Formats: sequence, structure tokens, C-alpha cells
Amino acid sequence: MQPFAYYLFQEAEDMDMKEILAKCDHTLLKQTARWSEIKKLCDEGIENGCASVCIPPSYVRDAADYIRDKETKLKICTVIGFPNGYNTTKIKVVETEDAILNGADEIDMVINLGWVKDCRYDDIMDEIIAVKEACHGRILKVIVETCLLSQEEKIQMCNVVTKSGADYIKTSTGFSTDGATPQDIALFKANVGNNVKIKAAGGISSLEDADLMLKLGASRLGTSRIVPLFKDCLLYTSDAADEARSV
Repeated sequence: MQPFAYYLFQEAEDMDMKEILAKCDHTLLKQTARWSEIKKLCDEGIENGCASVCIPPSYVRDAADYIRDKETKLKICTVIGFPNGYNTTKIKVVETEDAILNGADEIDMVINLGWVKDCRYDDIMDEIIAVKEACHGRILKVIVETCLLSQEEKIQMCNVVTKSGADYIKTSTGFSTDGATPQDIALFKANVGNNVKIKAAGGISSLEDADLMLKLGASRLGTSRIVPLFKDCLLYTSDAADEARSV
């Protein structure tokens, strides 16, 4: 029987791994995240050419200081109103301003899902606009938590995000009942405006998953698993080369 890394390698052979990694928001948002883990995340993000690291707000200043003198295009991304989204708009704006002051390049905010259920789409729009203004030109991604929405609600949120001026619509926090699905990425692609990009997040557990999400229209991937899978592929390749040389 072939080792697990062999099958990862076979998947990776048919994909542009640099393209996949370049669209990854390498993520660590667990409640117990330590600075040593965040620093390792930054190192991995730089080493593998990821788009950003997505980290808790309390580590933004440390991470921004850590990568400042390194030759990298890696961005610092953090989360607002996370993970439940029911903070007041004022608090989300203050969180955003604080994150930008600390060095965040990108903001991933969670919408108020109760407002979706109450059809308060104008209030959601106003909130996204307020947070976008607080970003001062930085990228804003809007997390709509698709697993908790009906099809109609997802379409409504595509319309709201398109009109709000936000840069991305994002599927999930990764802290609810499900993550990104191919069906939701396809729905987003069919319903957002040309000014809005798509971030698939949550449950992306294989290189095949990542490749599929990109092919369906995602421009970013929120995941903690792709970099470790890629490292497994490199390790398998190295071991295979050593074995070949020894024959």
C-alpha cells in the first residue's frame, strides 16, 4: 500500500500548487492560539507565497512587526465581529479601526445573521459600508455564514455585498455547522457583481477541494490545511528522490 503522501503527490501533479498557495489565507483562529504558533504561521506564509495570514486581532501588531523587515508580499488579515457577528455596528467599526492601526492589511467581518433572518438588509448594507469606511482603503471581506442561510438569503446577501462596496464575499467562519461547499461558490459566482471576489473558507481539507473551489470562481481560500498538505507533498518528493538515488 502506498503512503498517504503518495496520493497527495498524485493530486498535486495535476495542479498549479504555486497558484493555489498564492490564493491561500493561511489561517489560525483557534481560541488557544499562542504567539509561537502565529509566528510559525507567518513563516509558513512567507515561505510558501501565501496571500495572507488570517489571525486573531490580538496578534495583529506583533505579526505586522515580525514581518515588517522581511522581503515578502504577505498580508496580515484579521477578523471582526468574529465568529457570531452580533456585535453592534459601532463595536465592529472600532474593532476595524484598531486592527488597521495595529497593521492589518485585510479585514474579514461577520454579518449580523439575525438581521438576515429579519430581512433587515438595509441595516446590513449600512453596517458593511461603515466597516468599509473604517478600513481606509484596505481589503474588506464579508462573511455571510452560508450554512445558516437559505438559498434566497444567500442570493440576497450577494446583492447586498455587491452594492456595499466590499471587496469579497466569504462563505464561512469555520466555527459553525459547515464550511464552504462547491454549490455555494457556484451560487456566489452566479449572483455577485463583477466588483466582488469570492473567498471560500471552512472545510477545505484537500488539494482537490482547493483546486475545485478556485475553478468554480473563488479568488481566495481560507484554510489551515493546504500548507501542511503541500509540505507533505514536498517531503514525499524528497524521499522518493533519495530512494531513487540509492538504487
